[in-house]
Amino acid sequence: MKQSELFLSTMRDMPSDAETASHRLLLRGGYMRQVAAGVYSYLPLGWKVLRNLQELIREEMERAGAQEMLMPAMQPAELWRQSERYEVYGEELMRLCDRHEREFVLGPTHEEVVTALVRDEVNSYKRLPLTLYQIQTKYRDERRPRHGLLRCREFIMKDAYSFHLDADSLQAQYDRMVDAYHRVMQRLNLTYCAVEADAGAIGGSGRTHEFMALTNIGEDTIVSCGHCGYAANLEKAVSQSDSASAANIEAPDSVEAGHTKDVDTKAVQIEEARLTGEASTANMPARIHTPGVKTIDELTAYLQVEPSQTIKTLLYVADGEPVAVLVRGDHEVNETKVMRALTANQLELADAETVMRLTGAPTGFAGPVGLTIKCIVDKDAAHVEDAIVGANEQDYHLMHVMAGRDYELTMVGDYRNIVEGERCVHCGHVLSFHLGIELGHVFELGTKYTDKLGAQVMNKSGQMQTLLMGCYGIGVSRMMSAMVEQMQHERGLRWPVSIAPYLVHVIPVSMKDAAQAEAALRLAEDMSSFGATVLWDDRDERFGVKLADADLIGCPIRIVIGKHIAEGKVELVHPDASTSALVTMEQAVHTVRMYANRS
Repeated sequence: MKQSELFLSTMRDMPSDAETASHRLLLRGGYMRQVAAGVYSYLPLGWKVLRNLQELIREEMERAGAQEMLMPAMQPAELWRQSERYEVYGEELMRLCDRHEREFVLGPTHEEVVTALVRDEVNSYKRLPLTLYQIQTKYRDERRPRHGLLRCREFIMKDAYSFHLDADSLQAQYDRMVDAYHRVMQRLNLTYCAVEADAGAIGGSGRTHEFMALTNIGEDTIVSCGHCGYAANLEKAVSQSDSASAANIEAPDSVEAGHTKDVDTKAVQIEEARLTGEASTANMPARIHTPGVKTIDELTAYLQVEPSQTIKTLLYVADGEPVAVLVRGDHEVNETKVMRALTANQLELADAETVMRLTGAPTGFAGPVGLTIKCIVDKDAAHVEDAIVGANEQDYHLMHVMAGRDYELTMVGDYRNIVEGERCVHCGHVLSFHLGIELGHVFELGTKYTDKLGAQVMNKSGQMQTLLMGCYGIGVSRMMSAMVEQMQHERGLRWPVSIAPYLVHVIPVSMKDAAQAEAALRLAEDMSSFGATVLWDDRDERFGVKLADADLIGCPIRIVIGKHIAEGKVELVHPDASTSALVTMEQAVHTVRMYANRS
């Protein structure tokens, strides 16, 4: 490809609204252009990278036994109502009506559509197991699109769905897909890890893992153990102290059914002490004046106490109902764990008006004593026997508060984020924290969708049986951005051989030099003959401009043709070298052939 004919405009200046390196470089390198917030056009260079990514993913999907198809982006809203996700997905679900006022959604994912398809097409166990996949544009009405392709309203995704008659078959295909995801990440030379994850709005009853690219601008926190290999995202992560609960103890009457296994031994002892009067000798709650003190930092500084001696009471609205969440002052609420415990679809912090109505005080003074709404208590907060809490009165707190005596322990469990320094749940070694970008997510869905949409087949016994299901997603456009974050250098970027827009960038120092121009043409033709993709900079530009553009384009192999062409030599920079070398034209062609065969 002659660069003079390529639809490409590089940018010299840093885009003012681009916050991340990948966003800046993909704009500056002419890979994409913004159409609206979170919506982008992919220019020829960007589309080449995305196509190469898609082909690599296709190879691994078909190796794992998946068959490619294509489903519509526009889906009947009725399918989403049948699956009960129409409201669950919330405001991120893009909704529209046709001229006949029939409701549709623009699909962020395709569980409903594919389940209905298989329900209508597959009626016998003999056609199972079955795995279908597609690569398609998806839509999510992000509240705040940001970071370029990392948080978009329109994006490209590979989504696969498997259907099975039994759990063993589902687990086997899940493992095959996990292996396929590992191969994808390894072929792209990504630094990544697979972590235990929360199922979120996709849902499901079985295993779920995220594949995370490690990068400093990641929006997700990864907790991992370098000793035994345990890894989970922060929403799911547990530590050794979190797992110390007794799973099979009998809960007191005040503990809600269904949460028995979340109650730890200490919490039960506190509650039992309250019931038997054994705690009556403890200090009773004392009201203390704390003018203008609303935050934990302000409270601990004012009273000269440790944050671990305080309890935060945060008021939320879960599916329209108020709830209080109690965590120790040095901990943070894990809203995903809270939503899971409450089986809530939506969870939002209560506004100032709601806080005043529930507590009689402005925000900053809420406490559990006297609250008449449901309180869920983190296990570590339940351990604080002489706690300082809000008094539900402006400018006042309570001291000497005891869980189980001064407020009920109706729902106790793990509702907080773990913190650095805690120990691994499996081996006891100290956990590490990293930032990451989610690239892929796999789920054992079970019968979450097939039950609701009536997807059954006749089994070997002649009985109708509900199908089990798995789903497996990869963010293709997001992956391109994550790769740039990991593979950038001080002047631009360099793509891996497997997905580069062109394998080779041939750059004559001066097109006015006949020998250089002739050598560039000859090299481009020779390398193209065995399948190498070549970008030939035939522009009449200054050499510095050419090099700056080459850094932004990021082809893995660069061949510069300059004054040494008189000796039959060119300058070669290839992916395995950090410096350039003078080689003969024949040696340059041989190196390119080697990488072309590898790709």
